Amino acid sequence: MMTTLEKYQQCSYASLDPMLPVSDTQMNYNEYVRLKARVELLQRSQRNILGEDLGTLNSKELEQLEHQLDASLKKIRSKKEQMLEEANKRLRHKLEESAARIPLGLSWGNNGGQTMEYNQLPPQTAQPFFQPLGLNSSSPQFGYNPNMGANHEVNAATTAHNINGFIPGWML
Repeated sequence: MMTTLEKYQQCSYASLDPMLPVSDTQMNYNEYVRLKARVELLQRSQRNILGEDLGTLNSKELEQLEHQLDASLKKIRSKKEQMLEEANKRLRHKLEESAARIPLGLSWGNNGGQTMEYNQLPPQTAQPFFQPLGLNSSSPQFGYNPNMGANHEVNAATTAHNINGFIPGWML
């Protein structure tokens, strides 16, 4: 703990010390200028990679940028492919584990409760949904043929209907 405090005091109060040699200050300033130039170069490179400020680049710099982008893209695709393969392996292993836990009697095809019979229709009710219409002679009837009279002759239009007024199931 004491050594940490001593180092802190040396670093904090070193800039205030008038006895500090000028060469150290000059070295620090030179390092600052070098690092500042490096930061500007990296920011320019980042802008170029993002597609900004490309007008100032010559053809050689553009080719270098293109090769750098191609190499980066290949690396990204390779990493993505590797991650997908690992995910597939994990999922395959998980599937094999779950398949080993499921007994054979409960498989999907053996009607072990997982399948539903869709070819069975629900039982028919005693009351049909459609009720026959009673004909009232006093009400107007469109297409009524007065020549038919009370003998209820069956013509071609009514042959498809049952006698009780229902449409057979095969016509629905």
